[in-house]
Amino acid sequence: MSTLEVRRREFLTPGFASVTLGGPAVRDLTVAGNDQAVRLFFPREGQRGLRMPTVSNEAWVAQLMLMPKSVRPWVRNLTIRRVRPAAEEIDIEFALHGDSPMASWVRRVRPGDPAGIFDAGTMYRLPEHARGQLLVGDESALPAILSILDGTPPALPTEVYLEVATAADIRSVETPAGTCVHWLSRDDDELRPGALAVDAVRRATLPSGRFYTWVAGESRLATTVRRHLVNDRGVPKRDIVFIGYWRLGRSAPG
Repeated sequence: MSTLEVRRREFLTPGFASVTLGGPAVRDLTVAGNDQAVRLFFPREGQRGLRMPTVSNEAWVAQLMLMPKSVRPWVRNLTIRRVRPAAEEIDIEFALHGDSPMASWVRRVRPGDPAGIFDAGTMYRLPEHARGQLLVGDESALPAILSILDGTPPALPTEVYLEVATAADIRSVETPAGTCVHWLSRDDDELRPGALAVDAVRRATLPSGRFYTWVAGESRLATTVRRHLVNDRGVPKRDIVFIGYWRLGRSAPG
């Protein structure tokens, strides 16, 4: 467990913001992969400070839930976008959904406010046999996918399908030479998150040869893309990593 403080906040698009956290503890963070995840602890509205769990194993969950809500922080899983050890800083990008606890915190946060992180590991493992890769996600997976692209070899053919809530959240990003990014915007509150990405993958021309797939976002998006690739495209299961970051209609515990 590491306690940091907010240094900066920047709104990137109407639906995304970046928060920079800093402190000496950043030097102790070991980044194991391109989709390095952390559990982010942040105060509830009205709390004067941040009370963190005191154990650094899985017992922290029980310890957290035993805290009264008057002092219990919120906790969410997020991907680190960038790490700058020399500056003792990390950047985390947030998809802002309505008035959720996390979105509300991002909108009201100020420099000097406390936040904590706990290493949650990585899932992205590009195998040596991969001759290409497919990255798929909704807005919750956008920071992880952009981070993965930062470490993607320029010569690796990469197809990316990124779904966001509105066209206003489409932005210009630097990508390796061999990468093609397909932006998909819902622009319709009635359309299920992930549906556009699933449909795009079903119609897509996939990388030739054996390729690696990393897909994340709403639970049905991740499982449906995997099922399609395995059952309809003959992709080996071991070449697919799929992660359900969230489930439509179900809020995170806490």
